[in-house]
Amino acid sequence: MLRIHFTGNDLAAIRMAARPDALWETILSFHRLRDRRGPLVFGAWREEARARLSGETRLLGALVPQRGYFPDFLTPAAGLDGLESGLEAIRATPPARVHTELALLAAARPVAAPLPGWAVDLAQGEPEPFGRLLTALRGYHRAAIEPSWAYVESRIEADRALRGRALLDGGAEELLASLPPMLRWQAPVLEADYPVDRDLHLDGRGLLLQPSFFCRGTPVVLRDPDLPPVLVYPVTHTDAPAAVNPDGGASPLGRLVGHTRSAVLRAIGHGGTTSELARRAGVSLASASQHAGVLREAGLVVTMRQGSSVLHTLTPLGAALLHGGHPQPGAARPLEGAGRLKEAEGRVKGAKGAKGAEGRVKGPEGRLRESGGHRGEGGARRGGGGAPPPRRRHVWNGPTGP
Repeated sequence: MLRIHFTGNDLAAIRMAARPDALWETILSFHRLRDRRGPLVFGAWREEARARLSGETRLLGALVPQRGYFPDFLTPAAGLDGLESGLEAIRATPPARVHTELALLAAARPVAAPLPGWAVDLAQGEPEPFGRLLTALRGYHRAAIEPSWAYVESRIEADRALRGRALLDGGAEELLASLPPMLRWQAPVLEADYPVDRDLHLDGRGLLLQPSFFCRGTPVVLRDPDLPPVLVYPVTHTDAPAAVNPDGGASPLGRLVGHTRSAVLRAIGHGGTTSELARRAGVSLASASQHAGVLREAGLVVTMRQGSSVLHTLTPLGAALLHGGHPQPGAARPLEGAGRLKEAEGRVKGAKGAKGAEGRVKGPEGRLRESGGHRGEGGARRGGGGAPPPRRRHVWNGPTGP
């Protein structure tokens, strides 16, 4: 059991991460790569990632075991600013800290499986092993994470929308109460299922909430209590997006998707429930639900359950289509380049023209299903990770498989 103890100052200092953390997603995805759980969300991602990887997994496996502790210096706060900023922060880790954390890792390993020689040299502050480590992290990220990064962003943005609404509706305590079921707010303590028994006292430092796509089952915290507190927790995973045919040409948004559907897409904006979409677009509740479902099938919208209602948010692809490749401030960031708009248009055409597409939408909830979790992945320090996109011939928009 993990218990995070809050003071009044800590509640006032809670903050949500603004975007996915490149290094947390990289490290936690390495757990997902080596287990067989969550085939719906992770299955196709595993196959495609393994096909692109070379020797990175062997080197990273020495520092990131399948279970248990892995060094805190692998996930510096700079990972929020992108992979390269995070890698520079890893390189700048004080040698004494690297030595201490690798000593903890070595103590947790079986006697018959000591750290390899390069990791021992790393613990002694040698520069060459650092270069090997950073090269492996960069290569792994490019092969396993970059192809699905836009989908990861869309899931994180959807979770942020949920937490933001909870914060606006009821303040910091409502935000904590809205977190996924493995986290339970019992003021002034946030409890969580965890592989070991641990108490974390924030002591007025506040807490950074970091939703993670590849975190799964249990949340994750840093082992060193003196580091800035961060709680990494899994986003809610729905069924993987359906593969669609990306062929299609450009045309004005209204002509492309229909004026009513265009109005619903615009009404989603920074997020809204089905009732709010209906009111903003001036359509019936059933019509708003139906159009949101078709937009979801096209990969332009993410829908997540919140209590008895559902919340719709734009994916980066949806934001790019809506804003012509130039997302507005606060909107989800688009896929790389405005040239992806033609992909978006083709996907919407496919969803619009598919026989019975609207009829297949199953009500306001979209029949979302949350994947199950597991316990025990975090070892002395950490929990498990989350999920990527489905396989398709031309466009990879998300996982097919937690």
